[in-house]
Amino acid sequence: MKMKALLLAVAGAALATTTALAQDMTIVSWGGAYSASQNNAYHKPYMANNPGVNIINDESSAEAVAKLRAMNEAGNVTWDVVDVVASDAIRLCDEGLAMEIDADTQLAAAPDGTPASEDFGELLISDCFIPQIVYSTTFGYRTDLVGGTPPSSVCDVFDLEKYPGKRSLEKRPINNMEWALLCDGVAKADIYDVLGTAEGVDRALAKLDTIKDNVVWWSAGAETPQLLADGEVIMGSTYNGRLFALIEEQKQPVAMLWDAQVFDLDGWIIPTGLSEERQAQALDYIMFATDTQRLADQAKFISYGPARKSSAPLVGQHATLGIDMAPHMPTDPNNAKNTFLYNFEFWADNRDDIDAKFQAWLAK
Repeated sequence: MKMKALLLAVAGAALATTTALAQDMTIVSWGGAYSASQNNAYHKPYMANNPGVNIINDESSAEAVAKLRAMNEAGNVTWDVVDVVASDAIRLCDEGLAMEIDADTQLAAAPDGTPASEDFGELLISDCFIPQIVYSTTFGYRTDLVGGTPPSSVCDVFDLEKYPGKRSLEKRPINNMEWALLCDGVAKADIYDVLGTAEGVDRALAKLDTIKDNVVWWSAGAETPQLLADGEVIMGSTYNGRLFALIEEQKQPVAMLWDAQVFDLDGWIIPTGLSEERQAQALDYIMFATDTQRLADQAKFISYGPARKSSAPLVGQHATLGIDMAPHMPTDPNNAKNTFLYNFEFWADNRDDIDAKFQAWLAK
């Protein structure tokens, strides 16, 4: 009996040790095909390498700022790693709700030894934000409705004589104001200086006035692809991943106009308020999930560009369509000849004022 009790005690101790080593890690993202791409590219291989870790998927990124504020106030942060858009990362960092990351000591270097800070470059827009993907808002156009000379410049959107017909634009000032000023002769480097003045706002709206009667305004990303598919617009703006699906999956007579595409970013933050053990685990995951190969792997499942320069040459074929994904990435050199990086801080400071003027203009 004593031997049996001893064996049971040893077994119990071993089980307790195994349980202590097992660790749930809650990773928050957006759901759908995007979360599926992360699961395939990051979560599954990470858990295979770390059998003591169990990743729990949460799809609450749209509410990340509000929920992290509430968790922080309650002193009970239940999330370990959170996927957010860059503008939300800036807000969370400013409010002390996301921890600062030192790119060159806490993220993997590129395979050739290039430090992470150089590999990510200007996409490191916050000390708390680790970029994962670059997506863009750009234009698609009907190849059968634009005549023999397809549009090649974003300013063709404003050329009603050469390309008569309806256009679709998002029903907000962001991106539209930048494109309007660019096509009114403002140098790309000066766009936000000009837009930061009342005269600059008026100038952008005056340029938009030239096509206003020919614009169909959209609010949801699915609207422009549907309008293009139905032939209700000749060209329209939306997210590049939506256009990829329209062109490659639905085989619609649509092509991409990459000129002056507006880059936006999505990536990771680690909440403040984690225990040392959870913080170390989150950092270990982040180092793995944002290395060169992993970011390239995600591009097998979704048409968004990896945020590292070193990942671009490794982008291969789509996992199910079997097509080469590189030409469909906003970061591909052929598509990124003239890009525009959205100024997150400018819009954080000026959004309310410009929004009010834009909505008043729309109502005229």
